[in-house]
Amino acid sequence: MDRDLIEKCRLELMRQLNEAATEAERTVADMTTVEEENFPDPTDRALLESNRNFTLRLRDRERKLVAKIKQAIKRIESGTFGVCEGCGGEIEEKRLVARPVTSLCFDCKTEEEEEEVR
Repeated sequence: MDRDLIEKCRLELMRQLNEAATEAERTVADMTTVEEENFPDPTDRALLESNRNFTLRLRDRERKLVAKIKQAIKRIESGTFGVCEGCGGEIEEKRLVARPVTSLCFDCKTEEEEEEVR
């Protein structure tokens, strides 16, 4: 595996990790800020709750992505980055650049998704 590619992916993973941490901090700050949330109109209150639920779902997705990012960084450190966990082959460079958290080559990921549909 090309060291320049690994370093490029590592930097991207670190950027994504920092971005996720910043977003999480912002969400906590926004949700803990004391505001006047006494809405006499039930529709306004429902909209606020709906927006909060949506934000929390987004943060949950980011939490899962953070776990994948940390796993990818561990693979870089252990020297297994770019090796498909499905077949043991090399993951294509284009795929790693596009999605550095990936642990499966294109063929194995396609097969996994087809199994999920069944």
